[in-house]
Formats: sequence, C-alpha cells, structure tokens
Amino acid sequence: MKKRILVVEDEPSILDNILYSLKTEGFEADGCNTGESALQLSTDHSFQLAILDIGLPDTSGFELFKALRKKSDLPVIFLTARGEEIDRVAGLEMGADDYVIKPFSPRELSARVRAVLRRLDGARKTEAAAESDSPIEIDEERIQVTYFGEPVTLSSTEFRLLRALCQHPGRVFSRSQLMNIAWNDPEASMERTVDAHVKSLRSKLKNIRDEPDPIETHRGIGYAMRENW
Repeated sequence: MKKRILVVEDEPSILDNILYSLKTEGFEADGCNTGESALQLSTDHSFQLAILDIGLPDTSGFELFKALRKKSDLPVIFLTARGEEIDRVAGLEMGADDYVIKPFSPRELSARVRAVLRRLDGARKTEAAAESDSPIEIDEERIQVTYFGEPVTLSSTEFRLLRALCQHPGRVFSRSQLMNIAWNDPEASMERTVDAHVKSLRSKLKNIRDEPDPIETHRGIGYAMRENW
C-alpha cells in the first residue's frame, strides 16, 4: 500500500513541485496552503507523514504541528526558508522528525521522507517486540492501563505521558518534549509540572509493584522508560 503524505505549503509553485515529486516517487500526496485546511484533511488519520511549511498565512507551522500532534503521533518534516539555527532547533525540540531548508531539491525531500518512514517503521517493530515483554499494557481504545496485570487509574495527562514513554523505551524525552506531547496547552504549563506528573505516575505504579521503577530520570535532561525489565 502506498504511503500517504500531507503537504502544507502556501507557495503554489513549491507545493505543485513537491506533490509531483512525491507522486513520481510512488507516494500518494495531498496538498493545501493553510493550517485550517490541513486540520480538515487530517481528520481521517489516513496520512503516514506530514510536510509542514513554517510560514503559513493563517498560522505557523509550529502551531499546526502542535494541533496535529494532539490528534496523533503523525511524523513531521518542517520546511523553512529561514537559515536561523533557532528555528531548526525549535522544530526538533518540539518532536519533529526532520527539517529541510529552502531552496531544496524535491528529490532530496522525497529521500528525507523515505528515510523518516523507514526509520519509524524499524522503530515500531522494535517497540512492538519490547512491548510484548513489558509489564505495562496500554489499551488505546479504552484509555486503560494495566501494570503487572493490575489496572491503573490515570488522569488523561498521565495516560498520554505514560503512552509517549512506553512507545519509545530507552529514548530520553526532555520536559518540553513531554509537555508538547501530553499537555493540551503546554504553553500555559511549566516544566516542573512534568516532574509532578512523573512523581504521581511512579507512585501509582509503585502501589502495585514496588520494584523496579519503570521510569528513569536523566538529570538535567528529562525522562525515559526503562528498556530492560
């Protein structure tokens, strides 16, 4: 089955070139030029990756990224005409999978898309194998969690936080990354609220099984889910 790509770019000529290149490379691709249109297109969750221009007429690519990530873990590549390092760092810190600076070759962008999808496919296979042996089981449809077979009552934020950590065992998430993933309004929160929620999560899991602590603290950086149990 062909991978379906969402492209959000307000320059018609650039959008057309990207769509043509992706389709030539064997992808299905749909394009639009505003954040609002992108959110409407993404309601059916049928895309495997999104390419977002940072400068859009009705919003920024960063804000659109946050809105999309509230609905799913859709992989994202940012497009930017700015050469400033702060934009690239900001995108990656938010959890984007890659970025491409304009001007760029459409074939290069297609290659980046393939690389991100290939990397994520490999990660999902590894995660699936790891999750099969994990004492933490997450039921996405029922929004339920069990730990060593016992149900755990979590808030919606705690659930999203635990899910993000479990999806990438061993990966160290910064506090700002976790806020963007788990909080409905991360800009209204402070990073120390992440510490409070991790403490609450640990306490609830510890009430079921005292050892081991499944969440590892990386001082000065953030948190990770234990890889080996």
